This record gives sequence, C-alpha cells and structure tokens, in this order.
Amino acid sequence: MLRVGVVGVGNMGYHHARVYSELAREGKVELVGIADANFERAKEVAKRFGAIPYADYRELAKEELDAVSIAVPTSLHRQVALEFIGKGTSVLVEKPIADTVENARVIIEASREEGVTLMIGHIERFNPAVLKLKEVIEGGILGEIVTMNAKRVGPMVVRIADVGVIIDLAVHDIDVMGFLAGSRVREVYAKARNVKHPANVDDYALIMLTFENEISGVVETNRLTPHKTRTLNVVGTSGIAYLDYINQSLTIYDEQWVKEAKIQKKEPLRNELEHFIECVEGRKRPLVSGEEGLHALEVAIRALESAEEDKIVKLGE
Repeated sequence: MLRVGVVGVGNMGYHHARVYSELAREGKVELVGIADANFERAKEVAKRFGAIPYADYRELAKEELDAVSIAVPTSLHRQVALEFIGKGTSVLVEKPIADTVENARVIIEASREEGVTLMIGHIERFNPAVLKLKEVIEGGILGEIVTMNAKRVGPMVVRIADVGVIIDLAVHDIDVMGFLAGSRVREVYAKARNVKHPANVDDYALIMLTFENEISGVVETNRLTPHKTRTLNVVGTSGIAYLDYINQSLTIYDEQWVKEAKIQKKEPLRNELEHFIECVEGRKRPLVSGEEGLHALEVAIRALESAEEDKIVKLGE
C-alpha cells in the first residue's frame, strides 16, 4: 500500500487530501501527512482526514513516502518538487508544472535522474467527457478534425494573484486540445489584458493555436463573466461535437443525427489520483507526463509573449 502525502491544502490541495482519504478507507493508500505553511489549516485538514499535520513540507519529506501531491503556488513548484524527488518520492505537481520553462525542465530532469514518477495535474484530461470525446475522434465519427473552440470563463477570483488567466485557466484547454489533436502546438497568437483584477494580471484572453498537424484551436478565457462556463466544441469533416466539462456531457451532430454520448460520470480528480497511484505502483508513464506539462506551459508563456508583442509566435524560436 502506497504511503502518500499532500503539500498545500488550499482549495485544490484540500480535495487531493479528501480523495486520498477516500482511497485510504478503501485500503488503496495510506494518507500519512499534510503540510501547509498555514499550520492551523494543516491541522484542521489533517484532523478531518486522519493524517499528521506539518507546518514545513521538509519535515513531511523526511517521512518514508511513496508519493505526494504538490498543490502550492506555482512559484514554489520547483523547490517543493525537488525536495521530494531528492528523497525518491514520486510527485504529482498541480498544473502548471512550474512558473518558468527552465524550472519545469529542472523538475523533469531531476525525476529522470532519481527514477521517480512525475505527473502533472491537468485534471481535465481525466474528465469522463473528454476521454469519451477522444474515443469519438479516434473512431473517426467526426471525420478529419478541422478546428476546436474552448470557452473557460467565470467570475473574478481575487485569491489567485500570482498568475493571470492564461497560465491559470487557458493552460487546461491548451493541454486538452493537444491531447485530442494528437499533436503539439506550432504557433500561437493571443490577445490579453487586465480589465479589473486588482493584481494587474491578465483577466481576459483570446488565444489562437495552430497545431503541427494543421488543426486550429481557439481558447477564450476570462475572470469577468458572472457565471462559470467550461465548454469545448470540436468540428470535423463529418460532424461536430459539443462538450460540457461541468456537466460531463457530450453531444454529437452529423448530417442525419443528433446523438448524446453515454458517459459514466465520475469525479475527474478521483480518476486522476487513481491513475497516479497506478503509475507509481506499476512504474508506468502517466497520461500527463512532465514533458506534456512542459509543452502546455511553454504554449501559455508564448501566448503571453504574443499578447505583449501583438504578433504570431512560433514555438521553438
């Protein structure tokens, strides 16, 4: 049975701890400890889920852990991940993998050297509707894919102030589109600006992507819309698919039929953590590896550069 821990129990980290505690009750893992710089928060969450609280993640790293979820601010991903990787602990790093491409590469190289599993928490990859859409595309039901359009908008979240919507939100759809297209992004063009977020980070963005296999993608994201919307449309030569991330629904239109995909709904985070555990136990490559997390981050950073310079940016330059 794997011994696991969680570092950072804010909104997302709390749910990692919750799911691990559910898996622990099923005898699949042992939730050993929870670390957070806010020790009162660590104690509260640890008490709720039957773990040991730590104020310093370095103390948790001294425990004999097999795996850990890291859900701290993006700027701390490198230092926290390296602490655990250096102890031989496999890590799931919440998206994005790091704050810079250089730091992402350092994390990836360290995991290779230590021979541990590195997985990046792009949770939408584990949404049952996304997995079903991947099956539909690979089955040729939509024909040849031409374009994809994603909308990820919602109300203002002031607590997220270290990054804007491109790094925090659009990176989800950048990753999902690459997964569905089976291709990497070749070039990006973006418009982004700050409208009213007090931290002066981008809170609105429109991103155009061109993949190496010529599929196009458009991502619209903001923190200005009063209600939350998470949708993705995929247009092919034989039909169009409408996906709703929140409802986990998938509707397909062709020239003759409108079809609702049969989807077994399940919490994406549960899927993600079960997959992480399986990869650690079986020493398998994760669905979202460090390299894929790096590519999504690089595209997001290039989108920011494109918006600042108002020009198309080619990856690899």
